[in-house]
Amino acid sequence: MENQNIYSKAEGIRDVLRYIQRFKEAVVVMYIDDRVIESNLFQSHIRDICKIHEAGLQVIIVPGARKRIDEVLSQEGLSWAFEEGYRITGQEAIPLIKMAAFDVSNRIMTSLAGEKKTAVIGNWVKAKGKGIRNGIDFSTAGEIDKIQEDSIKTVLENKFIPIFPCIGWSAAGKPYNISSLELAAEIAQLLKADKLFFLLPEAEITAKDYKLPQDITLSPEGRIPALNLEEAKLFLKENPLTNNSCDSVYDKKAMVLKLIEIGISSCSKDVSRVHILNSLIDGTIPCEIFSDFGCGTMIYKSNYGGIRSMTTDDIPAVMNLIRPFVEQEILLPRTEESFTTTYKDYIVYELDGGIRACAALHFYDNNQAEIAAVAVEPNYSHIGVGIKLVNYLLSKAKEKNISSVFILTTQTADWFESLGFKSDSIETMPEERRSRWSAKRGSKLFRKSLC
Repeated sequence: MENQNIYSKAEGIRDVLRYIQRFKEAVVVMYIDDRVIESNLFQSHIRDICKIHEAGLQVIIVPGARKRIDEVLSQEGLSWAFEEGYRITGQEAIPLIKMAAFDVSNRIMTSLAGEKKTAVIGNWVKAKGKGIRNGIDFSTAGEIDKIQEDSIKTVLENKFIPIFPCIGWSAAGKPYNISSLELAAEIAQLLKADKLFFLLPEAEITAKDYKLPQDITLSPEGRIPALNLEEAKLFLKENPLTNNSCDSVYDKKAMVLKLIEIGISSCSKDVSRVHILNSLIDGTIPCEIFSDFGCGTMIYKSNYGGIRSMTTDDIPAVMNLIRPFVEQEILLPRTEESFTTTYKDYIVYELDGGIRACAALHFYDNNQAEIAAVAVEPNYSHIGVGIKLVNYLLSKAKEKNISSVFILTTQTADWFESLGFKSDSIETMPEERRSRWSAKRGSKLFRKSLC
C-alpha cells in the first residue's frame, strides 16, 4: 500500500513536469468575469495566474466588465438595453463605460503587482461602430476591426502580462464598447493560442444540468471533462441555445452554451483548446493546465488522446504502468526484453502525451487469440478506458477472422463477465499457451465467441 501511495504521488508530479515542459512558452488567453474580482477566491486565482506565468506560459488577460458597468450606469440613472449580446446606450454613457472597463482592468493589474508581476493595460484594439442594423441603432456598441498583433507580441517578449479592457477605438480616436468574450476569442485566434480560458462563477457542464450526447465521458463528479468538436456540436444540438444573444450573463446555462459556441468557433480557427472553468473552485486554473482531466471542461480539435499502437519508445512508460498490477499479482511480470519482441501485439491509451492504459492481443493457432495485460491507471478507470481497449482488440480479432478470444485472470473475472466473456476450461487453450499456464497461480479462463 505504501508503494502504491508513493507511485500515485510520483505520477502526479510527473504529470505536472510533463505539462510544464509541454506548455512552456504557450500562449494562454484568459477571460475573467468581473464577478470573480468581487469573490473571496480572486486573489487565489491571481496567485495561480502568476505561478503559471512563472512556469513559462505567456498570459493575456481580458476582463469582463458587465457587472461594473451596470453599477456605474445605475448610479448615474442611465438606462441601457441588450441586443444580440451588445449593450446599447446613449452617447452620454460611453465615458462611464470606459471608466468602468478601465477600473476593472486596473484592479487586476494592482493585484498582479501585489504578486510582483508587471502588467500593461493597452489600447491595442481598433474598433468600428456597429451602426444601425435591422432598424436598431447600436450607438456606443462597437465591433473589433483590428488588433495590434505586433504590440502584443512585444509586451509578451518582455515577460509582461497584457490586459485588454472592453474598449476599442476608431481611427479617429472614438471609443466603443466591445464584447469582452468576443475580444478574448479574437485575440486567441489571432495569436493561435494554445489555450483560451473562460473563468466565471458556476460555469460548469454537468450531467444533472444538461442533456448529454451518447458515449460522453464523465468525471466521478458527473462533469464533462472534455469535448472534441464533433461532441461539442452534438451537445449544442441536444441543448439548443434558445437565447442566442446571451443578453443575460447571469443566466448560467445560456452563458455556458454561448461559451461552447465560442469554443467550437475558436478551435476551428487554430486555437488549440478552449477551457470553461468555474471560478468558485479554488485552484481550478493550475488543475486545468497541469492535469489530464482538470476540473473544468475543455473543447479541443485534435491531439488530446486516444488508442494507438504501442512503439518501442513506450516500453518504459508501459512497464511503469503495469508495475502496481504486477505487485498486486493481478498481472504477470514482464521484462523490457519481452516487450521488445511483443510490443507490436500491444495497444496503449495515450492522454496528452501520457500512457494511461495498455492491453495486448496475442494470436495463436486454432483460430484463437488472447487478450492480455489489460492495465488502466486507477484515476482513469471511471471513464471506461478498459472497455474501450477490450472492444478495440475484439474488433481487431474479428478483422483477422478469429473465432474466439480468451483471457486468463485471477482477480478480474467479474469485470470480464460483464463484457460478455464466459467461463471455459483451461484445456481449450492452444497448446502453446497452455504449456505456460501455472497451476500454482491458478488463473481461470474466460472466452468470448466472435462467430
